[in-house]
This record gives sequence, C-alpha cells and structure tokens, in this order.
Amino acid sequence: MRLGAQAVELAEGTRTREVYGGETVIAERHRHRYEVNNAFRQQLIDAGIVVSGTFQEGRLVEIVELPDHPWFVASQFHPEFKSRPTRPAPLFREFVAAALQRARTRAGVEVA
Repeated sequence: MRLGAQAVELAEGTRTREVYGGETVIAERHRHRYEVNNAFRQQLIDAGIVVSGTFQEGRLVEIVELPDHPWFVASQFHPEFKSRPTRPAPLFREFVAAALQRARTRAGVEVA
C-alpha cells in the first residue's frame, strides 16, 4: 500500500508538466495498491500512451496521457486530496477548462 505524499517526476514536453507550471518534480498524495505492470509498458507506449510522470527515477508509472486527445490524463495519485474550492488541483482545473472549451466548440461558440 502506498500512502502519503510521494515525489512524482514529470517528463519534459508533456501536457502534465505544462499543467504543473513546468515543475520537474511534484509531491502528490497516494492511497492505493495499484501499479502499471512494467512488462506491458513498452506495448502501451507503442500504442500511443505517453508516460508523463514516474516515481523512483522512472521505475514506476505515475501519470499517463494521450497527446492527441482533448483531455486524457490519468494519474495513480489522488489529486482531490490536495484540491480546495478556491485552489483546485492542476489536473482538475485543466480538465474542467478542456471540457468547457469542448462544450463551447460543439455549441459553435467562439473560444478565446
């Protein structure tokens, strides 16, 4: 069981790193028993998934994303643990922004 704040290293040139303001390492809270099986990691990468965050110098996958999707970012950690109404977690803030942009685009409203 992984509990508490853990360092997550963010890959250069990813949406996740951009969302976190260019930070190279962030601390996010965990409470889970799950891991990405590294035996399948290369298959996932070959299929188009980008590993955008890792733990322990790349040994464990923490965040994945699909670069050609309007918003597909999945994390092992729980961003809601640090999110507040007036200070939402970056992943939540950007998810809502992407959903709003998509809704406006589909409705034909010009997005600035």
